[in-house]
Amino acid sequence: MTAASLREQVAAERAALRAAYLARPNPRRLLKAHAQLIDRTVKSVPGLPDDAALVATGGYGRGELYPASDIDLLVLLAREPTTAERESLERLIGTFWDVGLEIGHSVRTVEGCIQAAAEDVTVRTTLLESRYLSGSRALFRKLEQALGRASDPAAFLKAKKLEQEQRHAKHQDTPYALEPNLKEAPGGLRDLQVIQWIALAAGLGRRWSDLVAQRLIERDEARQLAKGEALLQDMRIRLHYLAGRREDRLVFDVQTALAAQLGYRDSANRRASEAMMQRYYQTAKGVTQLNTIVLQNLEERLAPEPDVAPRALNERFRIRGERLEIVREDLFDEQPLAILESFLLLMQHQELRGMTAPRCAPCIGRATASTRAFAATRWRGSCSCTSCSSRAASCTSSAA
Repeated sequence: MTAASLREQVAAERAALRAAYLARPNPRRLLKAHAQLIDRTVKSVPGLPDDAALVATGGYGRGELYPASDIDLLVLLAREPTTAERESLERLIGTFWDVGLEIGHSVRTVEGCIQAAAEDVTVRTTLLESRYLSGSRALFRKLEQALGRASDPAAFLKAKKLEQEQRHAKHQDTPYALEPNLKEAPGGLRDLQVIQWIALAAGLGRRWSDLVAQRLIERDEARQLAKGEALLQDMRIRLHYLAGRREDRLVFDVQTALAAQLGYRDSANRRASEAMMQRYYQTAKGVTQLNTIVLQNLEERLAPEPDVAPRALNERFRIRGERLEIVREDLFDEQPLAILESFLLLMQHQELRGMTAPRCAPCIGRATASTRAFAATRWRGSCSCTSCSSRAASCTSSAA
């Protein structure tokens, strides 16, 4: 098959995937089907050296390929290529582009992969999800074994946490941007992937249910993570289709069209795009909170701090290491206003790096709801007018 005819076939199959998705949206199925389409396509292109291996990496290696995302490929070589082999590989990559694939490629030996991974955590992350496509299986197994020997889960966790902090800083450390990035912003897909990468590097699994089995999250938290992931995946897929290119920002120009696709309608009090963005912000806030909790749990598992005796602050809180800790796990259920006291204590003790992760995130949600109701009641107690009651509800909702 010629490059031109293969290009037409890829375009037709992608169009069919789009039509099927918009008719019956299923993010996981679409991402997998698109990856499988690209698998078939790259395997059909000749030119790979006999002793080399073609490897899918990154999101493509994970088997999740968004409509307009780059296709990350590694050409794994048994040795450094000769001049003639380099020219052959350049033709291979050129053919991939000719058939309509936006390739992000690298050409390395096993030793080159290990060195690059040691120098750059982004490369290490990309290789973590390597998946064999074609060529030498023995060479691919050699890569897997070498990556396993070089693995340092505690160091990887530390590097990914630093990378996340830097990424969040670029997005003003808030999930509430007016034009948020679905992939990179706090509360976006990357915050979920960071958890999955660290768990995978540590051999703790790659699914949310695996983290439940490892007692890192509760079953309700796993459901919340999966629900948030599905919403963000759906919005990103539709955004790619609407833009006709890789676009991960929910810019104003597409918010109205995206809201209509998702079934939102204008009401007398609110536009459809506002209702959609409210749902996004709620999801992003939940993802941000769970990301913090799960990363703390992973840190306690993979890089525990020296066990030191806690220092009591009062009958409700104590300091353990560099974190504030509740004395009883049911504190926020029994005394919802204690969550506000925790904020005050963190302000008073600047040396603390945050709170230890509660075993069950829903208790914070319940406490927040109770605190909101309490605050609204106290406000109405001082003034019974409708205006003040509305302001109280709005204020406490924003604070949450």
